[in-house]
Amino acid sequence: MDTPEQHGRSLAPPRPERRGPLVRFRLILAAGAAALSLTAALATPLNPAPDPAAAAEESTLTVALAQSVDSLSPFLAQRLVSTSISRLMYDFLTNYDPKDNHVVPGLATKWKSSEDKLTWTYTIRSNSKWSDGEQATAEDAAWTFNKMMTDPGAATANGSFVSNFKKVTAPSPTKLVVELKKPQATMTALDVPIVPKHVWEKAGDLSKFNNDKQFPIVGNGPFVLTGYKVDSYVKLKANKDFWRGAPKFDNIVFRYYKDQDAAVAALRKGEVSFVAGSPALTPAQAASLKNADHVKVNEGPGRRFYALATNPGARTKDGRKFGTGDPSLLDERVRHALFMSIDRKTILDRVFQGHAVAGAGYIPPRFSDYAWQPSADQELAYDPKAAAKLLDEAGYKKNGDGKRVGKNGKPLNYRMLCHATDPNDKAVGKYLQEWWGDLGIGVKVDCLDNVTDPWVAGDYDLAFDGWSVNPDPDFVLSIHTCAALPSKPKEVSATDNFICDKKFDELYAKQLAEYDPAKRAGIVKQMESRLYDSGYMNVMAYPNAVEAYRTDQIKSITSMPTAAGNIFGQDGYWSWWSAEPASGASSGAVGDSASDGGSGSSTGLWIGIGVVLVLLIGGGVFVGLRRRATAWDRE
Repeated sequence: MDTPEQHGRSLAPPRPERRGPLVRFRLILAAGAAALSLTAALATPLNPAPDPAAAAEESTLTVALAQSVDSLSPFLAQRLVSTSISRLMYDFLTNYDPKDNHVVPGLATKWKSSEDKLTWTYTIRSNSKWSDGEQATAEDAAWTFNKMMTDPGAATANGSFVSNFKKVTAPSPTKLVVELKKPQATMTALDVPIVPKHVWEKAGDLSKFNNDKQFPIVGNGPFVLTGYKVDSYVKLKANKDFWRGAPKFDNIVFRYYKDQDAAVAALRKGEVSFVAGSPALTPAQAASLKNADHVKVNEGPGRRFYALATNPGARTKDGRKFGTGDPSLLDERVRHALFMSIDRKTILDRVFQGHAVAGAGYIPPRFSDYAWQPSADQELAYDPKAAAKLLDEAGYKKNGDGKRVGKNGKPLNYRMLCHATDPNDKAVGKYLQEWWGDLGIGVKVDCLDNVTDPWVAGDYDLAFDGWSVNPDPDFVLSIHTCAALPSKPKEVSATDNFICDKKFDELYAKQLAEYDPAKRAGIVKQMESRLYDSGYMNVMAYPNAVEAYRTDQIKSITSMPTAAGNIFGQDGYWSWWSAEPASGASSGAVGDSASDGGSGSSTGLWIGIGVVLVLLIGGGVFVGLRRRATAWDRE
C-alpha cells in the first residue's frame, strides 16, 4: 500500500479531544518553590515581574490534570499524561487523522509491503529535524525498534509492537525496512515514539533512565520539553521548526490538582485554561460550568472503558506465583456471581448521570468495527438471586451471621483497589459494598494515590480498571496475553491484570496476522467474548469525555474525532498543536500554594503563552518504580 504525503495544517481543524492525543496538558504553574523553577517570565515576590510587552509576545496554555507522570522516557511511560507528552515530544512513523482515525503520514511519508506481507518499507521524511539541529533519519527509527527488540527495559511500555519483528535496517537516511517473522496487520499503527539515536545511545540502562535530568530534551515533535519537576509540573515550548507547522501557542503547562473541585474553581476564575477531570468532570462539575462566563464544556463519546477487574493469581512468564489474591476468585462461578450482582443501570443513572453508556464488550462503541455485545443467553445480567445461587454451588454459603464462608470456615472478605483521585471509583465502591454485602461478602475499598505498588505485587483481590483504546485495538488486547506477564515477581511489566489464557493468545496471534479488516474484526470480537466469559474483566460503562476550557484563553481547539470527540488524551497531538490563543488572552494567573491542592490564590504570576505541565500531589515522592497505567492512565 502506498500513501501520499500530506502537508499543511488542514489535517487537524481546531477541536477538543482524546486520551490518546486528547488535550493532554493543562498549563499551570507549580506552586511555591516549584514556581521559581518554571520560567523567568513569572512574577513572584522573589522575581520581579517581566516587561509586559515582552511577556505578551508569548502565549501559554495551562492544563489542569489529575494524574502524575510515571516517566518521561517513551520506553517506560504508560500513564496517559506521560504518553500524551511523548506524542508532543517525538514523532511516530504514522498518525491518525483527527476527523475519522484513518492513517496519515508522520515521520514516514509513505509505506508499502511486499506481496507476502513480510517486508515493510517506509520512506522517512527529509524535512524533520531534532531540536538540537540534527536531521531525523531512518537510522533513528531503526535504532529505536532494534533497541526495543534486544533490550527488555526498552520494551517495557510498547514491546508488543516489535515482538514479531525479525530485522530492522536503514539502508539510507530516508529508507526504513522492517522484516517480519509473520504477517502483522498493525504495521501502519505502530504507536511507538521514534527517539534520536545520537542522544539515547548514551542513556545507559533504559529500564532506569527516566529522561528527566537534562533540559531541554531533544525531540522532533510539535513541542520541546524544557522543564520538569517530579509531581509538580511539565513545561514545553513550541517547536517552531516542526515539519507540519509550528503550534500557535508558544508554551504549554500541565498542573495536577488532587482536589478536582479546586481545579474546576481555578478554571472558573481563569487561573487555568483547560480542565480534563479524573478522568472526566463529574456531572455536578460539568453542570456548574455550563453557564459560567467564558467557559465551554466539551462532551463526546469516550474511548475508555470503565471496568471491574479480579485478580486471577499473579504469576511470572515461567509460572512462578506471587501476591496475595484471594483463591476464591479462581472459581469462575464466584467471579460471575460478583458481576451479576452489579446493577449497571443504577451506576449509569446515579454515578454517571447520563454521561456514559452501559458497558459490555472490551472495545468502546466509539470504535464500531470492533465493538461487541454478548448474546442474550451469554450476558451476565443483573440478577442477585442467580448470583447467590452460584455462590452456594461454589461452596460459599451463608452462616448464621449472613456471611459467606468457605469450607475452611473463613468468610469472604475482599480488598478492592480504588484510584483516590477518581470520584467515580469512590461512588461506585459504595454501591458495590452494599450489593455484595447483601450477598454476604465483605469489601474493603482501598482508595490510594498510588495503586502501582499493590497492583504490581499482586496484593489485591479486585480493582477498578480501564484503558483508553486506540483506533487499532492491538495494544489493549496484548496486555492480556501471557507474553505481557512479568519476567520476575513484582516487576513492572505490560500486563494489565495477570491474565494468561492459551485460547486468548491463539486468537491474539490470529488477529495480528489477519489483513482483511472484516475478518480481523471478527477475531477481535471472539477475543472479547472469551474475555467476557472468563469473568476476569467486567466492563461496567463507557464514560463520555467531559472536559472544559476557557474561551477567553483558547479561541479554538481540535477534538478527536472532530465532529464529537475528546480534547485531552487523543491518539495524536492535534488538540495542543492546533489550539489557537484567544485575542488578548494572558493564559490566566496561577496559584502559589502547593498545600491547598492547587486551588491557588491569584498571585499575579504571569505565564506567557507556552506549554507547561504542573502536577501537584502534596508530598508525593517519585521513585524508580513507575506507577501503573490503568483505566484513564494509558493512551
